[in-house]
Amino acid sequence: MILIITHKLDFTADFLINKLNQQNIAYRRFNCEDVLTNDFSFSYNPHFNYSFLGQQDFKTVWFRRTMLPDVDMKSIEEKNYILKEAEAFLKNLFSVIDAKWISPPINVYHAENKLYQLKIAEKLGFKIPDTLITSNKSELVRFYNRHDRIIVKPLSQTRISSEGNVEFIFTNRVETLQMDKISEYDLTPCIFQEEIEKDVELRITVVNNTVFTAQVKSQQDNETKIDWRRKKLIFTRYELPEPVQQLCVKMVKKLGLLFGAIDMIVSPDGTYTFLEINPNGQWVWIESETGLGISDALIKELTDHGKI
Repeated sequence: MILIITHKLDFTADFLINKLNQQNIAYRRFNCEDVLTNDFSFSYNPHFNYSFLGQQDFKTVWFRRTMLPDVDMKSIEEKNYILKEAEAFLKNLFSVIDAKWISPPINVYHAENKLYQLKIAEKLGFKIPDTLITSNKSELVRFYNRHDRIIVKPLSQTRISSEGNVEFIFTNRVETLQMDKISEYDLTPCIFQEEIEKDVELRITVVNNTVFTAQVKSQQDNETKIDWRRKKLIFTRYELPEPVQQLCVKMVKKLGLLFGAIDMIVSPDGTYTFLEINPNGQWVWIESETGLGISDALIKELTDHGKI
């Protein structure tokens, strides 16, 4: 039996579940925001046993997304207590279900740290951008002067939600005017990098040992030259050289994952530069536009119960 851990707004899970239904593959979907109303029991009497969503033995778990419940309580203190206990239960759940995980949550959370990603990528032999995270304005000025152009991007959060509205924080170029007025700014934790010259940008989706590569020609539109997410662009298939494919597989394995979505730049001189990896990145739009069989590869892993 497959367990899918997600939430109700996860269209990626919806997409794959439709395929599971078409193939009559058994699964249970756990929407984390329903944690307070779901059926579960975990016991030691004297050995460990559990019953979760009516099942006692999940063979594989697809860890997608989490979301805490919406607790309607007047007392903020009591609400926070309930939410923290719900979150603690989820962490316990992730720790005790003995199954093949795609991917283990503890590894997913660790792999989300972008400094750690760059550290591992550099050790494996990827080319990475010259990078700086600093609270020292003089150091930032020196970094800026050392490169023709630099960009700034968030360390973690790329969305700001306010009263139901969502705004995105894109990667942006740091302009000379901003540096001239650096004394007027406060430096909060963020990533500064040299701006890498681009020919095309790649989204490389790795499922265990299988690599799916798509390209986007972001330099053909002025709006998307710095960040292709600013506009809807079409992705097409890309033939990634075998040595780079193998590096991507090694990266995912080194992070203890079975899945990873890697962003990379191909420069006009043919150089491949690693930017970052999302251990639970979106991929449905890639499959829909390119026909790459990412969902089939995931289903193959989910139905192969051999643990890693």
